[in-house]
Amino acid sequence: MAAVKEFSVEEKLSSLVRLQKIDSKLDEIQVLKGELPIEVKDLEDEIEGLHARQTRIEEEINGIQEFIEQKKEGIKEAQALIKKYEKQSDNVKNSREFEALNKEIEMQQLEEKLCEKHIKDATEEVADKVRQLDLAKKAVATKEGNLNGKKAELEKIIKETEKEEAQYNKEASSARSHVDERLLSSYDRIRNNYRNGLAVVPVERDSCGGCFHAIPPQKQSEIKLRKKIMVCENCGRILADADLNDSVEVK
Repeated sequence: MAAVKEFSVEEKLSSLVRLQKIDSKLDEIQVLKGELPIEVKDLEDEIEGLHARQTRIEEEINGIQEFIEQKKEGIKEAQALIKKYEKQSDNVKNSREFEALNKEIEMQQLEEKLCEKHIKDATEEVADKVRQLDLAKKAVATKEGNLNGKKAELEKIIKETEKEEAQYNKEASSARSHVDERLLSSYDRIRNNYRNGLAVVPVERDSCGGCFHAIPPQKQSEIKLRKKIMVCENCGRILADADLNDSVEVK
């Protein structure tokens, strides 16, 4: 079995400085993309919601139209019964039968009027739903136009930076392989704690390059020796001496 190489503190620090500079370059690319990825996702979600609303309205319109057709059939049935009862009333033998048939005719006339009212109300509801559907379609068209613009803008940035980003990711993986897992975990945690993503900073003008807290001379001397990992007592960032920081270049 091949022996796992042990890296010195100086090598680890050098790799951390390099990793930080690479990650900062990757952060710059993300800043260039800005809020575009989030905006694209939000627009896609909104359009999906509008499509669902559009489908729901269309289903409601179909349901109401089926209801209207049922009521139209109801009117036909009522009219047919009225004709039937009117014909029967011509051959009644007594007033009791006549009154009974008249009641049936009145009931069917009421049923006819009720169906007509239902049709009128449902037709107005369909018109309202059609207006809602039209608004939903216009909203989809507007959102899709915005989405296409945002996607084109994002794709342009991705195309311009994908080669550079791929190279930085490759270099970041190489730099991470030179640092033990525990130290990497601390590095990632510190990066996540700060919006600027700086976890490794140089000592500049006797101060921490991250929070500008003063670093005592004795601690600065220890940092320059590169014998152990030193952190800022104020912000917790990993500290590197200026010479080491300047010696690491990322193109």
